[in-house]
Amino acid sequence: MKVIVLGRNGQLGRCLIDQLNSTNYEVILCGRDVIDIGDLSATTDLITMTKPYAVINASAYTAVDKAETDFEMANHINHIAVKNLAEICGKQGAILVHISTDYVFDGCAISPYMEDAQTHPLSVYGRTKLFGEQAISRVDCQHLIFRTAWLFSEYGNNFLKTMLSLAKKRDELSIVSDQTGCPTYAQHLAKAIVCALSMLKNDTSLYGLYNYCGDKSCSWFDFADEIFSEAKCLGLKTPKKVHSIASSDLMTIAKRPHYSVLDNHKIYKAFGIKGSDWKNSIPIVLGKIVDSTKK
Repeated sequence: MKVIVLGRNGQLGRCLIDQLNSTNYEVILCGRDVIDIGDLSATTDLITMTKPYAVINASAYTAVDKAETDFEMANHINHIAVKNLAEICGKQGAILVHISTDYVFDGCAISPYMEDAQTHPLSVYGRTKLFGEQAISRVDCQHLIFRTAWLFSEYGNNFLKTMLSLAKKRDELSIVSDQTGCPTYAQHLAKAIVCALSMLKNDTSLYGLYNYCGDKSCSWFDFADEIFSEAKCLGLKTPKKVHSIASSDLMTIAKRPHYSVLDNHKIYKAFGIKGSDWKNSIPIVLGKIVDSTKK
């Protein structure tokens, strides 16, 4: 069976390639250099000609702050293109796997968000991602939507790699401590997607919306502390001092939810998939990064 991966060059896309390599799927990889998912005609041609079992949409407009002044493009990629994908997949009988975000919530909760919790995004990015979710749900299309958070890995741009880069240049860093979420190893999310996709063959009642994120919550400050603790063990340069600051001190353009912890119980009950063990994944990622620099 054929599986199309859109966004092959991104962090999650590259992890999906790793995870799909050990399956029997015929994988068709597409990046922006191959196809622009915002191009309805090209996307329609790709899916109708390929006739895939599933389309995994790992592409998105993820520049949270830039989106505040670039609504048209963010909405085009995160909403309109997703709506088109759902309609095409529905007509072709292909499963659509789509990735969404914890930023669909406003962060006012005091306990982890379940899939049916009230959404209220604070940013353009969050709103356009929610519009994409809603567009899929309105189309007659078999689908899986995964809401995830704080992705990191050995690939692409992410918080862990940013911390390593900053540590090389500065002796002191200031990290936000009043935003709480769940770091997620992108390899674990990719593995969860592949696992869920294979299980749909036997139980079509499993389609729908699922949370998938780290198994423990923390602040960005706590996350950085874990990264630097492990980095130090590997002999990597770490800051002499890391300061805890409030979100208001950072003055970002887009508002972020102060609490965006997601509840993983539904995906565990449906597929037996546990949340990402992100703490034990940090040394794995750091090791891969160190090894890559030696080649």
